[in-house]
Amino acid sequence: MFYICKYLVWLWFHIAYSLKFEGRKNIPKKTQVIYASNHRSYADPPLVCTGSRGRCSFMAKEELFEKKLFAWLIRSLGAFPVARGKGDSTVIDTAVDRLNNKQSLIIFPEGTRSKDGKVQRGHTGAALIAARSGKPIIPVGVVYGEKLKFRTKLRVIYGEPIMPEEYCEISDTPNPRQLVRLKNRYMADIKRLVEGEPEPSQEKKVSEAASIEAKEESVVE
Repeated sequence: MFYICKYLVWLWFHIAYSLKFEGRKNIPKKTQVIYASNHRSYADPPLVCTGSRGRCSFMAKEELFEKKLFAWLIRSLGAFPVARGKGDSTVIDTAVDRLNNKQSLIIFPEGTRSKDGKVQRGHTGAALIAARSGKPIIPVGVVYGEKLKFRTKLRVIYGEPIMPEEYCEISDTPNPRQLVRLKNRYMADIKRLVEGEPEPSQEKKVSEAASIEAKEESVVE
């Protein structure tokens, strides 16, 4: 059922938009991965999924499962519910279990949709899942103009894999400061895919902001 739905969604997107997938060669063929993408619309999860390899799972807010037909559709595409703002640790366990059962994971580190198309500040959830599972992170950029309309030129760009062991210990209880470093890396990659290479002055500001953010978040350690 998953692959039938995936093909039908792929077909619909190619009819609805001028769609191009880039960088698919960066996706490893012999392991599951964590796709960490920017978030602009409700179309993002199936967009990232249709250009991916193999089966995928993704988190969706629990309200989307209230309507039976739509709930069936998104479950067929690999979705599982999450109660936002409730600190439900079982969601992380579910994500790791999916990765260990030959399903890649799609996650949106910003946590909510961007209203202006710019990449917002990210969270460490993808880093935590990567540290617990040992699976690589593929940064993803969903790129288009101001609004997603019929025949909009749309690009889904898959970046080079990020190996979590290069930034943090692979463990059930990873170091929070190391998770922040990993998060800063994939958020920088996502931003680069979406907005292009930063100017030198802008890159310096981003680096300084990331340093301040790391100090702020390390207090949880």
